[in-house]
Amino acid sequence: MGLAKRRRALGYSQERLALILGVDRTTVCRWESGRIAPQPPQRRGLASALEISLPELDALLSPPQCADRSNAGPPRPSTSPDAGDIDEMIRREFLRVLTVSGALAALPTEEAAALTEAAPRETAADFARMNRHLWQVYQMARFKGSVYPVIHDQLATMNEALGENRGSTRPLLSAAADLFQLAGEIAFDGNRNSDAIASYVLAASAGKDAGAYDLWACALVRHAYVEMSEHRYHQAAQLLGAAARLAGRGDSGLSTRHWVASVQAEAYAGLGDLEACERAMDRAEAVRGLSGSSAEGGWLRFDGARLAEERGACYVQLGRLDPAEQALRDALEQTALASGQSYRRRAAALTGLAAIGAKRRDAEQVVTYGREAVGLARASSSGYVARRLRALCDEFGPVSDHRVVELRAEIGSLGTP
Repeated sequence: MGLAKRRRALGYSQERLALILGVDRTTVCRWESGRIAPQPPQRRGLASALEISLPELDALLSPPQCADRSNAGPPRPSTSPDAGDIDEMIRREFLRVLTVSGALAALPTEEAAALTEAAPRETAADFARMNRHLWQVYQMARFKGSVYPVIHDQLATMNEALGENRGSTRPLLSAAADLFQLAGEIAFDGNRNSDAIASYVLAASAGKDAGAYDLWACALVRHAYVEMSEHRYHQAAQLLGAAARLAGRGDSGLSTRHWVASVQAEAYAGLGDLEACERAMDRAEAVRGLSGSSAEGGWLRFDGARLAEERGACYVQLGRLDPAEQALRDALEQTALASGQSYRRRAAALTGLAAIGAKRRDAEQVVTYGREAVGLARASSSGYVARRLRALCDEFGPVSDHRVVELRAEIGSLGTP
């Protein structure tokens, strides 16, 4: 009996077993395929979940395939459960969009128009609407990686449109830039930073070719987030400086330049520059003065709702604990667990409050907020939340309180999607 067969015998789907163990479904898949082996702490939990001994577990770790057939029909190539394979398929589809669209864009205006003049004008608008829907699905999804197969299908549809000469080139490039930013977000949430950066670079390239300055700027902002997650604040600041210049050439009715400013505040906090951080945050606060809908709704969702959380995170990093605590408590009050995105927002605020407790050597505060954040990390399998919690461990230092020691162990057991 293989590992997958034992799981199914107990009535578990891959998603259910992953949730029990606090890992991503793709991790379970890779165990079942023999691509990776569970780590020692994971082996004990896996054996317990499967109701077998460790020696029995050893005998189950090399099955021939990993596809989960318990809740699915015939397999489809575009829904391969391996995240790396999906990333590669998406990248190939996107590069086809970029290559063909770029070729059309290079043609004289008359020739390009001749290739596309028979197309219904709503084609590009349909892609944009579908993209906005996918961003909504992503926002609400507890498991962000579940959106990947739909992204692949959407890119395949774009390629069909290009092959049939349907739709004008620039709108398709804009739609591809939009969609690849979403692919990058999912990769970043899964701690696949190289895939995320590749997605954002390609999105920026498509935004540039489409002449879509706001899209282009947002791709750079997302790239900067990856750099900051690796504490490369100077590199992030450079990207954000370029993004600010692009946003200045974009649509003044959108909140792009305000989002750039809010992320610049985080970069300046990482560099220890309080004055520059507060100036940037003040520029971000000006988003409240925009009339109408300042967010595009898909690739641009900055409306100021997260400013308290972001200001609190900046102050924590700068060591200004009292204003940080007030801002983060305000953020908690504003956060409702109505969508997958709220899990991330609430967990970020909780982790910040736990970090304040660590800096004050207040074990009670550390444990109270830290444990709730761990619960959200397990419920969502979010690499973003797990990453924030691992950074929290750096604040602990040498501790003797057994509750903090246990919390550190819980954080260490979180899976890396």
